Amino acid sequence: MAADTWIVVGLGNPGERYEATRHNIGQMVTDELARRIGESFKRHSKAHARTAEGRLAPGAPKLVLAKPNTYMNTSGGPIAQLRAYYDVPVERIIVIHDELDIDFDAIKLKQGGGHGGHNGLRDTAKSLGTPDYLRVRVGIGRPPGRQDPADFVLGIFSKQERETLPMLISDAADAVELIVRDGLTAAQNTVHSRA
Repeated sequence: MAADTWIVVGLGNPGERYEATRHNIGQMVTDELARRIGESFKRHSKAHARTAEGRLAPGAPKLVLAKPNTYMNTSGGPIAQLRAYYDVPVERIIVIHDELDIDFDAIKLKQGGGHGGHNGLRDTAKSLGTPDYLRVRVGIGRPPGRQDPADFVLGIFSKQERETLPMLISDAADAVELIVRDGLTAAQNTVHSRA
């Protein structure tokens, strides 16, 4: 077992059509983390995903950043494949995802729990055989008026949201770093106190 390896998965849908949508904010955060470690994503030989591997600093834990090549609803398979390949315990798997029940521009961290109707989380728990992986929940807020949540998450961020989106992505990447460096409880104390 790789004692210092973490798998960090950004949930989303593949293809240019979905790149800038709210549902893909998890992948936007992994892109930022890849930039920080100076690596680019490549096709993984044993998992249906693109990965980038590296360390945030010399001697720091190894990060395996991953973007599943599947659609959101079947994210779990690639995550389980990566877990098997790297032999990482579920406590060192971090899933970054969009969260309707958190206001836009807020981030919450937790381990385990339900899926709240999020199909990517549902499939991940099913494929891993447990819901006890770590989550970086990036708030996108509720849809306005009577808009269907499915349409909302597959839509692009508003002009106003796009102004602060880079900072939200950076804050979520910082949250991942805090979990890896200091553990979940310390990271929660830091991130949740900003709200």
